[in-house]
Amino acid sequence: MYIGFGYDVHRLRKGKNLILGGVKIENVKGLDGHSDADVMIHALMDALLGAMGLNDIGHFFPNTDPKYKNISSIILLSFVHRELNKKKFHIINIDITVICENPKIYPFIDEMKHNISRILKLNRQRIGIKATTNETLGFLGSNAGIAAMAVVSICKNGLNN
Repeated sequence: MYIGFGYDVHRLRKGKNLILGGVKIENVKGLDGHSDADVMIHALMDALLGAMGLNDIGHFFPNTDPKYKNISSIILLSFVHRELNKKKFHIINIDITVICENPKIYPFIDEMKHNISRILKLNRQRIGIKATTNETLGFLGSNAGIAAMAVVSICKNGLNN
C-alpha cells in the first residue's frame, strides 16, 4: 500500500466562480488561479501523484501553459486517473478536508463525491469529504481564501512492492 498527501490553497476574489469538487457553488467570491482553482481536486491530484512517486500538479499542469487557463480541474483529474491505470495502481480510499469559513459545503458533498467517483471509477463509500473552519484565525479565517488537504491510499494490483 502507498499513501499520498496533498495540500492546496487559493485566495478568494470577486468576479471568479467558486468551484469545489467540480461543483459550482454560488458565492460572492470565487477562487483565483490559472485553472478553475478547485482546491479540493488540486489537493487530491497531488496526493495521488505523490502516492505514485510522481511530481506534483505544477509539473504536469504548469500555470505558465495557456492550455490550462481556466480548465476544469475535473478534466485534469482524469489525466491523473490515466496515470494510475498506466502504472497499475488502484485507489483504496480518499479523505479530503476543506478549510473555509464560508460557504458551508455540506449541502454539496454528495455531488462532489459523485464527480470524483465518476472520474476515478471509485465507489463513493471510499471517498470522505468534510469541512472545517479556521476559527476566524489567519487569512483562511478572515475569509480571504480556501484550503484543502487530501490523503489517499493506493495499491499496486495486489502486489506488495
